[in-house]
Amino acid sequence: MARIEQKVRDLVSDDAEMEAVVQTVLDRAEDGEVKWVDVRDDLSSGQWGRLIEKGVLIDGEAGFRLADPEATRDALSDGATATTSADSDDSDSSWSKWDKGAAVVSVGLMAGYSWSPMRNIIGTAMDVPLGPLNTALPFYAVVMVLAVVTGLYSTLLQANLMDSEMMGEYQEKMQEIQERRKAAKERGDDEALDRIQDEQMDAMGDQMGMFKEQFRPMVWIMFLTIPVFLWMYWKVGIGDPSSGQFGTIVLPFRGSVAWKEQILGPVQVWIVWYFICSMGFTQIIRKGLNIDISPTGT
Repeated sequence: MARIEQKVRDLVSDDAEMEAVVQTVLDRAEDGEVKWVDVRDDLSSGQWGRLIEKGVLIDGEAGFRLADPEATRDALSDGATATTSADSDDSDSSWSKWDKGAAVVSVGLMAGYSWSPMRNIIGTAMDVPLGPLNTALPFYAVVMVLAVVTGLYSTLLQANLMDSEMMGEYQEKMQEIQERRKAAKERGDDEALDRIQDEQMDAMGDQMGMFKEQFRPMVWIMFLTIPVFLWMYWKVGIGDPSSGQFGTIVLPFRGSVAWKEQILGPVQVWIVWYFICSMGFTQIIRKGLNIDISPTGT
């Protein structure tokens, strides 16, 4: 039902005349079925073809039938044009003032990586809650604990802030357009190809909406993780040489290495250890909580 509603809204959004076209088909349909001869005085062949292309009309027993009359009627009764506009506005405004504020603060926090005064301030502030943990555990275990915590809230934020159903609809829509374009090209239908090309251009806005949906939880993940990462950066002595040194860690094929030793190009050991722990524990958390953040269709 949701897919047919969205298809009707897309039709009306692309061409305001389609609202009257869809209403005419609804009015003339008997038991959900309608024939071309019943509506040809009020519809053009192109408009009729668009209803079939979009899947609003599908093959019936005596002609064509509405794929979902109730969903089609609901899309019009809600006001297809207004709803589409509202959906677009909702997509633009799905980022609340708190989301936007978190994005601004996250960008500001990134300055701590290169500006030592900010790094020292953040490191000192984060040392208040994390210092006791560092005193109780060896540094490699502290990094593991932080990887578990960051992996947990990252997974929960992605599961709750990212609309995987909407992203799935975006992907299905793009796949459907590609399939119709291929079919139109094979049968040499230039008129259909032009319409599909216009749909592809309109779908660029959907791609931007999908990107924004994916990036929204990342803003909060960065907002919470950058201070933790800066604390580790500061604590190993990079940000403040007077901070304690934590000896070495034993790695496969490398043996005992210092935390600040470069191991992958310019990347240092403590960063590699954090990301190994983070990726591993994040996968375990997702499996344990049965959370799947991949796009799902309707």
